[in-house]
Amino acid sequence: MNINVTHIDTACCLIEIEGFKILTDPVLDNAGGIYHHGYGAISKKYSNPILDNTSLEAIDLILLSHPQHKDNFDTKGKEFAKSVPLILSTHKTEKEFSNAKGMKPWESYELKNKNDSSILKITATPAQHHPNWLPKFISGEVIGFYIEVSTSKDTVFISGDTVFFKGIFEISEKLKPITYALIHVGSAEFRYLTGFGKFTMDAKGFVKTVSTIDPKIAIPIHNVGWSHFKENDEGVKKELSKVEEELRQKVVFLERGKRTDLTI
Repeated sequence: MNINVTHIDTACCLIEIEGFKILTDPVLDNAGGIYHHGYGAISKKYSNPILDNTSLEAIDLILLSHPQHKDNFDTKGKEFAKSVPLILSTHKTEKEFSNAKGMKPWESYELKNKNDSSILKITATPAQHHPNWLPKFISGEVIGFYIEVSTSKDTVFISGDTVFFKGIFEISEKLKPITYALIHVGSAEFRYLTGFGKFTMDAKGFVKTVSTIDPKIAIPIHNVGWSHFKENDEGVKKELSKVEEELRQKVVFLERGKRTDLTI
């Protein structure tokens, strides 16, 4: 599989895979804004998207893990999403976007390449975007994605915003093999509301996920640029220093704005 990934900001990545152009969780606002994410959760954005050498023309589809939080779908991201042929996300997105297709975990959608006969298959995967002791409605529905292409045996898994939970074991059982895994980390927390409760994986959760799903390459994203993120790449690297070399060798840290060839 030919695959290039450009990390633009937060969980926003351009994935170029076998002739398809996919954008994930579009976050395109500049730094400085203060955003309300619901139920009193407020945070500030500190990073700018890096698009200097990245073309967002001719995007085939957007994979949006959830539309309700601004650190995954901000003002400019929403405007851009209207211009893309297809958004795959949760069913909530269908209410606002006519080009959106809602999916539940384990539902699949197929898209044919306009230039050849290859087929892109996207399967929604489960995610838990809240601590175990909080009800699901606080954060709302979230999904991840599993990408297959008819011309390759390689696959891509995108976790979506999630903590480590029992669904990770289900993903591991149903979706092997996983070649490339983009995992949302950052230890998102709103301590003035929910103490040390985590809404995304911390570094320990990242390591447990990599160990469980066993991808060939694992990439941490969604851990820079917002005040509610309590860990960045350094936290992940610190946790990786405690594990065996074989697992450490799987992890690739992307330079934001740089088109990175991940082809194995």
